[in-house]
Amino acid sequence: MSEDTKNGTKARLYDAFAASGKALASGKRLELLDLLAQGERTVDALAKTAGLNLTTASAHLQSLKQAGFVATRREGVRIHYRLAGDDVAQLFALLRKVAERHQAAVPAARDAYLGEDTAAEVSREELRVRIAAGDVVVLDVRPVEEYRAGHIPGAISIPVEELAGRIDELPEDTEIVVYCRGEYCVLAYDAVRLLTDRGRRAIRLDDGMLEWRLSALPVDASDLT
Repeated sequence: MSEDTKNGTKARLYDAFAASGKALASGKRLELLDLLAQGERTVDALAKTAGLNLTTASAHLQSLKQAGFVATRREGVRIHYRLAGDDVAQLFALLRKVAERHQAAVPAARDAYLGEDTAAEVSREELRVRIAAGDVVVLDVRPVEEYRAGHIPGAISIPVEELAGRIDELPEDTEIVVYCRGEYCVLAYDAVRLLTDRGRRAIRLDDGMLEWRLSALPVDASDLT
C-alpha cells in the first residue's frame, strides 16, 4: 500500500470517528440522550420534555440515529426512540465529566443551573447499605414514566411538581434520600430544598439513575410504589 493510499484510508477512518463527534455537537442532542438514558420515548414525549417543536426534535433524533447513537421501533403510527446501547450512555456520562474537568465554563454553568446547594449527599454504595438497614426513605422525583421504565428498588415515586401537595405521604421521622436522572439533574436539588423548607430531613444521592444503571446495580421496573 502506497503512502498516499495509507494517508487516504487513515483520513477516512478519522472522518468516520469525527462523524460521531459532530452528532454530539449540540446541547439539545445531548439533552435528548440524557432523556433517553432514562428509557424509551416517543418523539412527542421527547419534544415536550426538551422544550422543542416536533420538527426540530425529529431532526436532532435523525442526526443521532445516523451516528448510530439511537435506535427506533414503530408501534402503529408512533416511532419510539431508545439508546442504541449502554456504551452510548457511558459515552454521554464520560463526556459530561471530562467537560466539567477541562472546560472552564462548565462549573459556573452547572452552579447557575442547579442553584445554591448546602444539602448533604450520599453515595450509591452508602445508599445500598442504608436501604438494607431500613433507615431511609428513597424518593424518586422524576416523571412517572421514567420511574416505570426503571427505578431504585423500594423507591417511592412522587414527581417533583407534585411534591408540595403530596408531602404528607412521606414519614416525618425518617431521613429522605432524593434522586432523579443523574448527577446534573435539577429535580433532586429542587426537591431537597422543598423538603428542607417543610421541616423534613432530606439529602440527595450524589448522582442519579443514569449512574446507578451504568454501575449495574439492581433496577426495578415494577408498578408505582
